[in-house]
Amino acid sequence: MSDELDQQSVDTIRALSMDAVQKANSGHPGLPLGMAPVAYVLFQKIMRFDPTDPHWPDRDRFVLSGGHGSMLLYSMLHLSGYGVSMDDIKQFRQWGSITPGHPELDPENPTPGVEVTTGPLGQGFANGVGMAIAENFLRHRFGAEVQDHRIFGIVTDGDLMEGIASEAASLAGHLKLDRLVYCYDDNDISLDGPTSLSYKEDTTKRFESYGWHVEHVENVNDLDEVERAIDRAIQEKDRPSLVRIRSIIGYPSPKKQGTSSAHGSPLGEDEVRATKEVMGWDPDKHFYVPDDVGAHMDQKARGAAEKAEWTARFEAWKLANPERVEEWDCAWAGKPMPGFDETLPPAWGAEKMSTRVAGGKAMEAFASHVPTMVGGAADLSGSTRTIFPGGESEHYTETGVGRNVYFGVREHGMGGAVNGMAAHGGIVRPYGATFFTFSDYMRGAIRLAALSEMNVAYVFTHDSVALGEDGPTHQPVEHLAALRAIPKLTVIRPADADETAEAWRFIIADLTGPAALILSRQDTPVYDRGEGGMAPASGLDKGAYVMSEPSEPARAVIVGTGCEVSVAVAAAELLAADGIPTRVVSMPSWELFEAQGEEYQVSVIPPDLPSVSVEAAISMGWQKWVDDSVAIDRFGASAPGDEVLEKLGITPQAVVERVKALIG
Repeated sequence: MSDELDQQSVDTIRALSMDAVQKANSGHPGLPLGMAPVAYVLFQKIMRFDPTDPHWPDRDRFVLSGGHGSMLLYSMLHLSGYGVSMDDIKQFRQWGSITPGHPELDPENPTPGVEVTTGPLGQGFANGVGMAIAENFLRHRFGAEVQDHRIFGIVTDGDLMEGIASEAASLAGHLKLDRLVYCYDDNDISLDGPTSLSYKEDTTKRFESYGWHVEHVENVNDLDEVERAIDRAIQEKDRPSLVRIRSIIGYPSPKKQGTSSAHGSPLGEDEVRATKEVMGWDPDKHFYVPDDVGAHMDQKARGAAEKAEWTARFEAWKLANPERVEEWDCAWAGKPMPGFDETLPPAWGAEKMSTRVAGGKAMEAFASHVPTMVGGAADLSGSTRTIFPGGESEHYTETGVGRNVYFGVREHGMGGAVNGMAAHGGIVRPYGATFFTFSDYMRGAIRLAALSEMNVAYVFTHDSVALGEDGPTHQPVEHLAALRAIPKLTVIRPADADETAEAWRFIIADLTGPAALILSRQDTPVYDRGEGGMAPASGLDKGAYVMSEPSEPARAVIVGTGCEVSVAVAAAELLAADGIPTRVVSMPSWELFEAQGEEYQVSVIPPDLPSVSVEAAISMGWQKWVDDSVAIDRFGASAPGDEVLEKLGITPQAVVERVKALIG
């Protein structure tokens, strides 16, 4: 390999990136120009992957955390032999293309080689940490002969400024994730101007204090030194690595290199020509790949050989471990082991139980049927009851053996890491848990999981003002509406223990995309289900179902969610005593109910019957389903939970009054 061919390859990456941004008249050319040498070294000399099989389980993963530099990634995918054509490059940032403005993990319109959705800075950083957690767990569970790879990434000043990156970096250092190597684009420029306007910390000392190994490269264009530094990082044991690389944003643009104007705007036709001339390129050639560069950078043959070597090891592993094959297949299919359904619901042994306790009992019951389900809580495992049994043997450490991850008080980092675990594959429905009010701290991660349709579970407990004395700072009221507003996120708030078990069954076995499971701190009745009692909890799959029907034709409908279903049941009994037979509907999930279609919806909530909802949260959105709402359109208060509910009007009598007012 000649130095000249290396340089020509790097310049091809730069030229493609400039041309695509200029044609779109939109984009961020600075990062692709400045960091082209790093991307070249990673894809050409370091990483193991097969462009013809982007989902090969033992591939190295690459995360472009600075997703605004997406043309760097698209150029590399095209040149490496992934299914990203030159026409795709020319359609950068256009409707329906697989080269959108920021990389997207879009199941409906996938870009081969894109591992995660990035763009909101810091998210990719946290995703990579989750991928490293997954790799570590799976390597120790199945063996290094079938799982032995690394997670590489390019991160930026903006990424490192974000709080989510700080949370994730701290966690990665604590867990000693030595398969994680990030290349830091240290260029001293942000969109507003020099990073010194807002960012003067010693990044090396910061990451060393997190427990990271830090390498330094003084000149990004020294390809040999870039490669040596990354190799040293790969050899590092028991620590993740940050390779700090001095670069010049927009290099080698004559007028815009080293300036913030190169960050987020096209260079302009004249500057593109001038930059190509500096590189020794014909300025009149656009979207041009020299033949020798195209042949040199194509990685299909090398990738096929590496995958074939792994395939041979994998086949030998299957012969030596026949009892593990089914577990492997289920893990990579994202499904539970056979017999999972029969574990739920477990025996409850109580007439009343909080849904968080029921959730913990359900997890204990199905634990052995999802052996690669990994997750944890933000320093709240005992409170959220989201911990698999097994004590220290189930405690995830740097050994990668356990599956209960102690995320610490790092909600946003936890959300990003859980998303990364899902993107990695092999982890069945990874989960993160915290109090419902703190879902605000991780909303960015939740939104990207929904956009990417990631199979994750967010478990939020202490779901209403009924948590009591901690007061309005900890009492969620607007949070249900806020999560329901996110497209492709399924929000489930079960009414009792049986619905909680059914919710977990549905989330793990049937749901595609992310779920938010909303659980209570306070006890609620465990209803008698089936003949002579309430309707079976299997109705949860449809989002809403008739939980109880009066013996006479109903004159009204009360719809409840979560613990407020018990309020609806009590109100229906009061109305029946007054000669008003009333149907009670449990509606654990708006999204699932909306998916059923109008025929089913009107069979559950007939439009010709007066209807009232009761939910200890704001009323926003309920007008779509019912005529009136008993809700809480204010913040809560510090007092015992029962008293707060009564003072704020979440009572059977309040529901009765609304129903009677509608009947007239």
